[in-house]
Amino acid sequence: MTDPIDLYYWPTPNGWKITIALEEMGLPYTVHLIDIGAGDQYDPEFLKIAPNNRMPAIVDPDGPDGAPISIFESGAILQYLARKTGQFTGPTERERIAVDQWLMWQMGGLGPMAGQAHHFLKYAPNLEPPQDLPYAKDRYRREVARLYGVLDGQLAENRYVAGDFYSIADMAIWPWASLWEGQQQTLDDKPNMKRWLDELAERPAVQRGRAVAAEKRSDAGRDRKAQEILFGGQRGR
Repeated sequence: MTDPIDLYYWPTPNGWKITIALEEMGLPYTVHLIDIGAGDQYDPEFLKIAPNNRMPAIVDPDGPDGAPISIFESGAILQYLARKTGQFTGPTERERIAVDQWLMWQMGGLGPMAGQAHHFLKYAPNLEPPQDLPYAKDRYRREVARLYGVLDGQLAENRYVAGDFYSIADMAIWPWASLWEGQQQTLDDKPNMKRWLDELAERPAVQRGRAVAAEKRSDAGRDRKAQEILFGGQRGR
């Protein structure tokens, strides 16, 4: 039996990408919780694995040539796991290119923009002192709406994001898109995105991946210590 992959994780959209992928691929894994609100991401041992002090990260004891390998950045992890298992990348080179470009769209567009929307809409107004910035709120709300319009248009022509096959691109985008309400978005004009969100939410592996350590998810917007660590550059303990 394959040795379990060590997953360094917290229940956020970027963390969910990897638990969903591991569940979909049927890979055994051991969860190591990295409490980002407590500053675990700055632990020297974790920084050896993830020098950018961000989770998720993995250590696969059965890496290339049978030697262990550590990987950080959720997109790189998804690509590695897909290559390792030969799953969820598309059967042809053209389809693999489509998967890569939509994965990059999430990494470079939707993730950062939705993250900023969450910050300025939910967290910044509760900082001390409050940072309720209408320009920032409007900017990121509008940009996320634009990106979801792009996604809805793609899904009007395809069952899944990269085509008519389920891929790591879907696994990367769904965790962020599933939080559309917190980004102050609407699905009234995005029927294709709504259909896709609902379909993926019914997948057992998606449900299992989303449920990992769900009880640990908290509202950092009102936790002063977590705010200092997450938004003030403090290293915690």
